[in-house]
Amino acid sequence: MRYRLDQVVIDAVDPQRLVRFYAALLGGDPVDRARGWSHVQPPGFPKLSFQPVPEPVTGKNRLHLDVEVDDDDDALQVATARAEELGGQRVGAPVRDDAGAYQVVRDPEGNVFCFVCD
Repeated sequence: MRYRLDQVVIDAVDPQRLVRFYAALLGGDPVDRARGWSHVQPPGFPKLSFQPVPEPVTGKNRLHLDVEVDDDDDALQVATARAEELGGQRVGAPVRDDAGAYQVVRDPEGNVFCFVCD
């Protein structure tokens, strides 16, 4: 038997707002579905689905997305600035280590993801 990752599901107080943030950031068309769900299929990514929940984020994510950008500090800055324009929030300064560099960002509901480059 083979398995395949179908989608990543993210809890959201406002799925329609969050799907539009990720669609604008990563590409793809936001789709609103029955019972408050929304999803987007960004090019080169698994489908991101947003499931309605009544409570906001209250702690650190146990799982997060890493979004690869071009391999330079300018790309991290440009991607982070775009996320901020769309309602995201930078968390701290970029971090550089032996594996490359990354910038932590919160989406409009507080879910953490990272822009990364080698």
